[in-house]
Amino acid sequence: MRGATRGAPALASAASAGQKPKRRLIAVDATRGLALVFMVGIHVLPSWTQNGDPTFVWSAFSGVGATLFALLAGVTLAFLTGGRRPLRGHAMTAAKASLAVRAALIAVLGLLLAYADPPAAIILVYYGAMFLLAIPLLRLSFRTLMAVGVGIAVLGPVMIHLTQNSLPTLDGYDPTLTTLVTDPITLLSVVLFTGSFPVIPWLAYVCVGMAIGRLDLQARSTAVRLFITGATVAVVVWLSSALLQGPLGGRGQLLAATPWSAVEIEDFLTWGPPPDLPSTTWWWLTVLAPYTSTPFEVLHSLGIATAVLGAMLLLGRWAARVVQPLAAIGSMTLTLYCAHLLMLATGFLAEAPWVSFIVQMLAATGFAVAWRHFQGPGPLEHGISLATKTVRDRVSNRLEERTPRSRH
Repeated sequence: MRGATRGAPALASAASAGQKPKRRLIAVDATRGLALVFMVGIHVLPSWTQNGDPTFVWSAFSGVGATLFALLAGVTLAFLTGGRRPLRGHAMTAAKASLAVRAALIAVLGLLLAYADPPAAIILVYYGAMFLLAIPLLRLSFRTLMAVGVGIAVLGPVMIHLTQNSLPTLDGYDPTLTTLVTDPITLLSVVLFTGSFPVIPWLAYVCVGMAIGRLDLQARSTAVRLFITGATVAVVVWLSSALLQGPLGGRGQLLAATPWSAVEIEDFLTWGPPPDLPSTTWWWLTVLAPYTSTPFEVLHSLGIATAVLGAMLLLGRWAARVVQPLAAIGSMTLTLYCAHLLMLATGFLAEAPWVSFIVQMLAATGFAVAWRHFQGPGPLEHGISLATKTVRDRVSNRLEERTPRSRH
């Protein structure tokens, strides 16, 4: 089961940060909208041709939407805690409390959606866990966040490689509230290590996104650097994996250590899990296959996601009107993502994938543009924002009451 999503919008962050990032927010929301398009395409459109070969959609976009959303989750966290000028003192403490509530609400929503059993993995529980684990990192500097992100990208897959055979799984199913109550240990194992979007390696995307969110995203130079750096990382990592798998003998090592045929290994490298990434040899960590969460796959996806964000920031500067429909979608992707999963669960238009894709995109765009014009944030986004704002205000007020006032 494969999927992609994102969490709550960052539109409200500008006011709390005392900034004027209108252009930046449009570009970031447009990037979220683009990620949603990628995700819907992967869920709905054909993955293989009549000859059994991967389609262009699968080859180009498998995993891109999910990792792009995870990167933007980090950007959102940075926005919600001050952007370029991180909040301090009571303001940061209150923001952390509100983010913990946001994480819990998103995770619960994912647990509820799992009862619909759509034919796609649901990322919301993992997304909420990423938010929660990232809260202690909010005060870190740009360089430290980048170092932590790269470290997690390298060491996280190693941890999974060492532990995956000894940890419980749900055999590809998404956790529900029932899982939380009856088997919390398995739920924790799935979310952190053995699930579709294991948080341990995927937290790398959030850390890098948080670092990016602390930059001046209004500056053209920042967008250019993001694009060039991301594209360079993606190309270098791809070439490194190809070198290890080819001339340096990695493919042969996979064949020798794994009870699969050459065709089965080739299929796995094309389509990714299921089954899970084998742990028969460390050479499996050098592959670059979708949804495998190897160091090479994580770093490659980080490069692509960063380059896409840089490109969208540039496009937002040069053609703001062009990205407006995507920005409308991106401002309420939580609502639209949930609606998309529920539609998948019904099986409606399942036999007409291109019709389904066009209908969903037209419906999402029309709804988002109209709702944003008349109501503002999407329905789910609005509800979560109200809850988190209430928590933030209460915590802030209590902290202010406890602070001794100086005498003049």
